Amino acid sequence: MTQPGTMTPMTQQMQDCVNACMAAHTMCEETMSSCMHKGGQAQMQIMRALMDCSETTRMCADMMMRRSPMSGDMCAMCAKACDMCAEACMAMPDDPQMMRCAEACRRAAEMCRAMAGAGKM
Repeated sequence: MTQPGTMTPMTQQMQDCVNACMAAHTMCEETMSSCMHKGGQAQMQIMRALMDCSETTRMCADMMMRRSPMSGDMCAMCAKACDMCAEACMAMPDDPQMMRCAEACRRAAEMCRAMAGAGKM
């Protein structure tokens, strides 16, 4: 039984999901920077997906770390944003940065789906 005012320790599944979200967030930020340096090659759809995924993964990780009662719902939304970003990145299969980003997003989506299905966090 936990003391009043103390938080339950994070499960390994939660910690793995937080780590995957933060890795995807970092990769999306790096990929946006890479796209901006390349100039007009980056399509707006890809940039929007990168921005949405970056923000969503950061927020999702934050909510899990503070044990928000809404984190399950956030994980479900995060999985969707990550899936959309991975798919958008796949539109540029010859770009190694895009492929690394797609892989990080796929992993975060998988972890978030598992957390969303885990019920109470």
